[in-house]
Amino acid sequence: MENKNALAALAALAQESRLAVFRLLIEAGPGGMSPGQIGERLGLPPSSLSFHLKELTHAQLIAPTQHGRSLIYAAQMPTMNALIGFLTENCCGGNPCGPAAAPLPAATLP
Repeated sequence: MENKNALAALAALAQESRLAVFRLLIEAGPGGMSPGQIGERLGLPPSSLSFHLKELTHAQLIAPTQHGRSLIYAAQMPTMNALIGFLTENCCGGNPCGPAAAPLPAATLP
């Protein structure tokens, strides 16, 4: 992943509603969700949701597919995995990471 792509993805995720949408679509898996389902689950009005979906799509973190008359948005796992790889490619100076680098349980994160 190039720096400009990583910056676009990180910028798109650096907003509470967009992060919530992305996490919801990760949870939904490859089947994705319609904008109506996303808005209902997260309590986002359609105009606001449309803006956030556009930003996440532009960063290639999600992608819409046409299903009949409706769009279904799904998380783009290759982009997410590339971002994680980009962020951790020089982890621990090339040495195997020990327990100090292990992820914390979600309950202990700030």
